[in-house]
Amino acid sequence: MSRVTCQISISVDGYAAGPDQTTENPLGEGGERLHERAIQTEGWRRSHGIEGGERNVDSEVAARMLEGVGAFVMGRKMFAGEGPWDESWRGWWGEDPPFHAPVYVLTHHPREPLEMEGGTTFHFVNDGLESALEQARAAAGEQDVAIAGGASTVNQALAAGALDELYLHVVPITLGAGERLFEGVGDVELEPVKVVSSPAVTHVRYRVRR
Repeated sequence: MSRVTCQISISVDGYAAGPDQTTENPLGEGGERLHERAIQTEGWRRSHGIEGGERNVDSEVAARMLEGVGAFVMGRKMFAGEGPWDESWRGWWGEDPPFHAPVYVLTHHPREPLEMEGGTTFHFVNDGLESALEQARAAAGEQDVAIAGGASTVNQALAAGALDELYLHVVPITLGAGERLFEGVGDVELEPVKVVSSPAVTHVRYRVRR
C-alpha cells in the first residue's frame, strides 16, 4: 500500500496560514511570508513551469516535493474559499496546475470533476477524508498519496492516524493567529528522520509513529 505523506510550511509559532483568510487572500494576513523563500527558488519555479530562480538547499528541497506522488488530497479552502461553487473557478494555479496527477478535494458541495492540462484532474469528494484517501490510494497505485493542505486537512489526517510522514518547512517568523497545525490531533509522536536548513527555512522530515 502507498504511503500517505504531507509537506507543509509553518511559522515558528505553528501557523500554516495567517488570520482573516479570504478568497482574495487565501493565506490570510502575513501568510504569504511562509512561501516567499520557496517561490524564489529554481526548484519551485521549475515545478510550476516558470524559468529562473535561485539554486540552493531550499531549491533542492522544493524540487523534490512532488517526487513519487501519484495522487493528492486537499481541503476545500486550499482549492477555493467556502460555500456553494462558482463553477467558473478553476483553482489558484492556472490551466496547468503543478500536481500532474489526480487531486481529491474535500467539500460539502457536489461538483463534477474538473480536468486540467498536464494530467491534473480535480475530483470533489463529499463523504469525508477516509473516502478521499481511499480514492487517492486507488489512483496512486504504488506511489505516495500527498496531503496537500491546508492545516485543517492535515490535522484531520493526523487525528485519524492516516499520515505516515510529515515534512515541515519551518519559517523563522511568527504570525500570532490564523490556522494552526496540530490543533485537535490528540497524542501524536513524531520521529525525526532528516533535518536540512538554510538561513531562511528549516526543513524537518518526520516519521509519524502510531
